[in-house]
Amino acid sequence: MYEKKKKSADRIVCRGKKKRESQTAYLMLCPALAGFLIFTGVPILALFILSFMKYDIISAPIFCGLRNIKHFFNDHTLPKVYFNTFKFAVFLIPLHICWGMLLAYCVSRMNRKVQYLCRTIIYFPAIVTTASVAIAWAYMYSTDLGVFNYFLGKIGITVPWLTSSKWSIPAIVIFSLWKFIGTAFLYLFVGIQGVPVELEEAAKIDGANARQTFFHVTQPIITPILFFVTITTVISSVQMFDEPYLITAGGPGDSSRTISLYIYEKAFRAYDMGYASVLAASLFFIILILTLIQFKISNKWVNYDN
Repeated sequence: MYEKKKKSADRIVCRGKKKRESQTAYLMLCPALAGFLIFTGVPILALFILSFMKYDIISAPIFCGLRNIKHFFNDHTLPKVYFNTFKFAVFLIPLHICWGMLLAYCVSRMNRKVQYLCRTIIYFPAIVTTASVAIAWAYMYSTDLGVFNYFLGKIGITVPWLTSSKWSIPAIVIFSLWKFIGTAFLYLFVGIQGVPVELEEAAKIDGANARQTFFHVTQPIITPILFFVTITTVISSVQMFDEPYLITAGGPGDSSRTISLYIYEKAFRAYDMGYASVLAASLFFIILILTLIQFKISNKWVNYDN
């Protein structure tokens, strides 16, 4: 009888403790949740409301029904813009992930002092203002006075980096790779640093070479971090704005115009906030679908049992 009462009392105490912990957790989450609702939730709600409005910022919004959505399906520029967006993503996603992984693995095998130097060199461009370095790169890409064409001219080659629709996307991809690869590198470097040394040593004792050790020991352990890097890289690539805006302004023609740049132009140059909201909603749903697909297939390759 005494044991039953004791178990019941312990159960009540445990339940009360869990309740207090839950209340504390929700209290800690309140500031972040409030910030999310104010700065993310409300704008998203306004986005879908404005999709049914004719709004030029100056005058009051007017309900226009499905006019903006009809315009969306009849916009002849939109297929080219989305094609450019996915073209950038196809180049940038594997480049950022593969080169980030390669750099992270190579730097992790260096001694401490060299590691510090390499980490600084690789990550430094990511913290520099994009506008400032984009201006410098635009001069470097100059057909007549640029650094790249100066050295290419030594072997008789001149590339119209910013004046040719053929070379505008490669020029932006090279700049983006230099500017933002440090972010993927840093996450993957931290992940590789967290791999237990004992496992790698055990693999070497079993006769595994460096390649086998990486693919069968290191890579499976850092798959959660690799998954996070993949998610963020996909989102940032599809949302690309700074690079084409600052280097090519979407040109020549529409050759490097992305959906984010097109949204900006419709909203703040054409002052068609209603149609810009429809474009933004389409981008939102595309990113949502891509993210859900990645989460769906992550069960097949992401390993959380370290």
